[in-house]
Amino acid sequence: MSTQPNNPLHGVKLEQIITELQAHYGWEYMGYQIKIRCFTENPSVKSSLKFLRRTPWARTKVETMYLDYLKKNKN
Repeated sequence: MSTQPNNPLHGVKLEQIITELQAHYGWEYMGYQIKIRCFTENPSVKSSLKFLRRTPWARTKVETMYLDYLKKNKN
């Protein structure tokens, strides 16, 4: 198995990404930034995981939001 030292998403599970974003921003802000129902209507980690695993475009947006979050909190 090769390592990916320059990939900040390597080894990070989708559940961890959602949990960290929710703890930092909250569901309301996440739903405002990424307009998907799993963030705006009865949000939960479970429903978000189910949707994002089936929807590549939404997952990409969430991963981008997470990368921005990591950049802002590194300093």
